[in-house]
Amino acid sequence: MPWDDDGAPALTRDTGAELLLEQAATHAPEGAAVLQYAWLGAWVVVARGSYDMDSIAPLSDALGVAIREHPKVVLDASGITFADSTLLNLLILTHQAGTLRVVAPSPRLQRLCEITGVDGILELRTSVDDAAVS
Repeated sequence: MPWDDDGAPALTRDTGAELLLEQAATHAPEGAAVLQYAWLGAWVVVARGSYDMDSIAPLSDALGVAIREHPKVVLDASGITFADSTLLNLLILTHQAGTLRVVAPSPRLQRLCEITGVDGILELRTSVDDAAVS
Protein backbone atom coordinates (compact mmCIF):
# COMPACT_ATOMS: atom_id res chain seq x y z
CA MET A 1 0.00 0.00 0.00
CA PRO A 2 1.71 3.23 -1.09
CA TRP A 3 1.95 6.15 1.27
CA ASP A 4 0.07 9.31 0.37
CA ASP A 5 -1.14 12.43 2.12
CA ASP A 6 -4.70 11.10 2.24
CA GLY A 7 -3.54 8.25 4.49
CA ALA A 8 -1.89 10.45 7.09
CA PRO A 9 -4.99 11.80 8.85
CA ALA A 10 -6.50 8.33 9.15
CA LEU A 11 -3.33 7.01 10.80
CA THR A 12 -3.28 9.73 13.44
CA ARG A 13 -6.92 10.71 13.75
CA ASP A 14 -7.37 9.08 17.17
CA THR A 15 -4.13 10.36 18.69
CA GLY A 16 -4.07 13.88 17.31
CA ALA A 17 -0.36 13.47 16.65
CA GLU A 18 1.29 15.67 14.07
CA LEU A 19 3.04 13.75 11.32
CA LEU A 20 6.30 14.86 9.83
CA LEU A 21 5.55 13.77 6.29
CA GLU A 22 9.06 14.25 4.97
CA GLN A 23 10.28 11.55 7.32
CA ALA A 24 7.03 9.87 8.28
CA ALA A 25 6.87 6.79 6.10
CA THR A 26 9.41 4.40 4.78
CA HIS A 27 8.50 1.31 2.83
CA ALA A 28 10.27 -1.99 3.17
CA PRO A 29 9.93 -5.04 0.95
CA GLU A 30 6.95 -7.35 1.40
CA GLY A 31 4.54 -4.54 2.25
CA ALA A 32 6.29 -3.59 5.49
CA ALA A 33 6.07 0.09 6.35
CA VAL A 34 7.46 2.42 9.01
CA LEU A 35 5.65 5.55 10.19
CA GLN A 36 7.09 8.03 12.71
CA TYR A 37 5.72 10.91 14.78
CA ALA A 38 6.25 12.81 18.04
CA TRP A 39 3.81 12.12 20.86
CA LEU A 40 3.76 13.21 24.53
CA GLY A 41 7.50 13.84 24.60
CA ALA A 42 8.44 10.56 22.95
CA TRP A 43 9.28 9.62 19.36
CA VAL A 44 6.91 6.93 18.10
CA VAL A 45 7.91 4.49 15.38
CA VAL A 46 5.03 2.44 13.99
CA ALA A 47 6.02 -0.80 12.27
CA ARG A 48 3.62 -2.64 9.99
CA GLY A 49 4.14 -5.87 8.09
CA SER A 50 6.76 -8.60 8.03
CA TYR A 51 10.33 -8.15 9.30
CA ASP A 52 13.24 -10.44 8.57
CA MET A 53 16.78 -10.10 7.24
CA ASP A 54 15.54 -8.90 3.82
CA SER A 55 13.06 -6.30 5.10
CA ILE A 56 14.54 -4.97 8.37
CA ALA A 57 16.62 -2.08 6.94
CA PRO A 58 13.97 0.70 7.00
CA LEU A 59 12.93 -0.16 10.56
CA SER A 60 16.55 -0.46 11.65
CA ASP A 61 17.35 2.93 10.14
CA ALA A 62 14.29 4.55 11.74
CA LEU A 63 15.04 3.15 15.20
CA GLY A 64 18.73 4.00 14.92
CA VAL A 65 18.07 7.65 14.13
CA ALA A 66 15.26 7.85 16.69
CA ILE A 67 17.32 6.44 19.57
CA ARG A 68 20.19 8.86 18.82
CA GLU A 69 17.98 11.94 18.52
CA HIS A 70 15.24 11.39 21.12
CA PRO A 71 15.37 10.62 24.84
CA LYS A 72 12.52 8.10 24.59
CA VAL A 73 11.51 5.92 21.65
CA VAL A 74 8.25 3.99 21.45
CA LEU A 75 7.83 1.17 18.95
CA ASP A 76 4.20 0.46 18.13
CA ALA A 77 4.52 -3.22 17.22
CA SER A 78 0.81 -3.99 16.94
CA GLY A 79 0.97 -4.23 13.15
CA ILE A 80 3.93 -6.58 12.88
CA THR A 81 2.67 -9.71 11.16
CA PHE A 82 5.93 -11.69 11.11
CA ALA A 83 9.23 -11.39 12.94
CA ASP A 84 12.31 -13.51 13.32
CA SER A 85 15.58 -13.23 15.21
CA THR A 86 16.58 -10.28 13.03
CA LEU A 87 13.86 -8.14 14.61
CA LEU A 88 14.58 -9.46 18.10
CA ASN A 89 18.25 -8.53 17.69
CA LEU A 90 17.28 -5.03 16.52
CA LEU A 91 14.99 -4.55 19.52
CA ILE A 92 17.68 -5.66 21.97
CA LEU A 93 20.33 -3.42 20.39
CA THR A 94 17.95 -0.45 20.37
CA HIS A 95 17.04 -1.10 24.00
CA GLN A 96 20.73 -1.17 24.93
CA ALA A 97 21.38 2.12 23.11
CA GLY A 98 18.66 4.14 24.85
CA THR A 99 15.15 4.19 26.21
CA LEU A 100 12.88 1.94 24.15
CA ARG A 101 9.31 0.94 24.92
CA VAL A 102 7.57 -1.70 22.79
CA VAL A 103 3.82 -1.27 22.53
CA ALA A 104 1.18 -3.92 21.92
CA PRO A 105 3.24 -6.57 20.17
CA SER A 106 1.09 -8.75 17.95
CA PRO A 107 0.32 -12.21 19.39
CA ARG A 108 2.98 -13.78 17.16
CA LEU A 109 5.64 -11.29 18.22
CA GLN A 110 4.58 -11.56 21.87
CA ARG A 111 4.97 -15.34 21.70
CA LEU A 112 8.38 -15.05 20.03
CA CYS A 113 9.50 -12.67 22.79
CA GLU A 114 8.23 -15.07 25.48
CA ILE A 115 9.88 -18.16 23.95
CA THR A 116 13.25 -16.43 23.62
CA GLY A 117 13.10 -14.56 26.94
CA VAL A 118 13.31 -11.17 25.24
CA ASP A 119 10.10 -10.12 27.04
CA GLY A 120 12.17 -10.05 30.24
CA ILE A 121 14.60 -7.57 28.69
CA LEU A 122 12.31 -5.20 26.80
CA GLU A 123 9.86 -2.80 28.37
CA LEU A 124 6.49 -3.83 26.96
CA ARG A 125 3.45 -1.56 27.26
CA THR A 126 -0.19 -1.83 26.22
CA SER A 127 -0.64 1.62 24.68
CA VAL A 128 1.39 4.36 23.04
CA ASP A 129 0.15 6.82 25.67
CA ASP A 130 1.32 4.56 28.53
CA ALA A 131 4.71 4.02 26.86
CA ALA A 132 5.21 7.72 26.16
CA VAL A 133 4.56 8.87 29.72
CA SER A 134 6.25 5.97 31.57
